[in-house]
Amino acid sequence: MIGNDIIDLQLAGQESRWQRKGFLNKLFTVQEREMILQAAVPETMVWLLWSCKEAVYKIVNRRTLTRFYAPQQFVCLTLEYNNATAAGTCWYEGQRHSFISHLTENSIHTIAVKYDSFFEHLTVYTEETAFAGIQKSQDGIPYLLSSSFSTIPVSISHHGRYYAQVSLGK
Repeated sequence: MIGNDIIDLQLAGQESRWQRKGFLNKLFTVQEREMILQAAVPETMVWLLWSCKEAVYKIVNRRTLTRFYAPQQFVCLTLEYNNATAAGTCWYEGQRHSFISHLTENSIHTIAVKYDSFFEHLTVYTEETAFAGIQKSQDGIPYLLSSSFSTIPVSISHHGRYYAQVSLGK
């Protein structure tokens, strides 16, 4: 199981008022809010944590086929963070998911997996030309159709100027 999320930081800054009263309390746990407030650039930490939650949500949605909005149920813990990458775990209902995020001045791209070994088998595209060949199940879950007509799990994300597609299997 895989999930990914990409955030256009310029667009996020224009569209969201993350500092408004109640915003952080609605989306983040107490521990996550402390990470945000202690971060060198709190706004970047907001979007990093949100991206992690969204990527793991896509894994859960693929497994359960249920759409829901419950950001505090996705709890981001262990976080190793520097200016260009972040890695850690995000828990949902007692299940651990690992993530790796790549940060630039303009975007955050997070890839989450259910099993750490999946990181070795990912194919990542960041251009929309990779979109060809994607189909969706009757439940709206995206897949790639391989040359042998088997389905390959794929996670798609787009925001503002950015697009990312991650598939399992090389």
